[in-house]
Amino acid sequence: MSARNNILNRLRTSLAGTEPRPDDFNETLVTEPWQYTPDSRIQRLRALMEAVQTEVHQLPGEQWPAKVQALLESRNLSNVLYAPGTDHGQKLAEHWQAHGARQDLVAYDRPVEAWKEELFWEVDASVTGTVGGIAATGSLVLWPDRHEPRLMSLLPPLHIALLKASEIEDNLYAIMQKQNWSAGLPTNLLLVSGPSKTADIEQVLAYGAHGPKELVVLILEDQ
Repeated sequence: MSARNNILNRLRTSLAGTEPRPDDFNETLVTEPWQYTPDSRIQRLRALMEAVQTEVHQLPGEQWPAKVQALLESRNLSNVLYAPGTDHGQKLAEHWQAHGARQDLVAYDRPVEAWKEELFWEVDASVTGTVGGIAATGSLVLWPDRHEPRLMSLLPPLHIALLKASEIEDNLYAIMQKQNWSAGLPTNLLLVSGPSKTADIEQVLAYGAHGPKELVVLILEDQ
C-alpha cells in the first residue's frame, strides 16, 4: 500500500465514532451590515475601486468593444491580449475586423511555455471577463480557466475587465450562495480590488510591482 493510501486510511479511521458539530452559522452576521439597492451597489463598487486608482466606466453592454479600442488609442498602445475561446473574445475580434482597429489582437491560444518571452515582455494590455463583483469590498471576481488563464489578468501592464451590472452582488456570501460555489471551485479564484501595488520598499507606494499597473473596469448595463 502506498504512503498516500496509508495517510488517507488513517484520516478516515480517525473519524470513527465521532459526530459532526451542529451547523450554527448565522448568515446575518456576514450579510445584514452589507446590503444595498441595485443602484447603490454600482455606486459603492465604483467609489471603493476608484479610491485605489481603478478607472471605472459604465456603458451599454453592446458598446464595450469600441470602448476598449478607445482606451488603447488614448494610451497609444500597440496590442491587446484576448481569449478567442470566450464569447467576449469573439465579440472583440468581430469588432476589430469590422472597424479596422490598428492595435494587434494577441490570442492566448497556446501553452505559456511556447511564447513566454512575448507574453511577459511584449503584451501591452489584456481584456478579460469576470463572473461578478462585490459591492461591500469593491472587488471583481475572476474565475480563470483554460480559455482565460490567470496570467491574462496578471502580466500585461493594463488589465481591462468586463463586469455585468446585473452580476454585482451585495457581499461575498451573497455571490457564493447565488452562484453555488460549493458545487465546485476552480484552481484559482481571484478577488481583485484594484491595480497591483506595494509599499514594501521604504513604505513608498508603487503600482505595478506584482501585476498590472493599471486596472480599467467596464460596467456593462443590461441590454
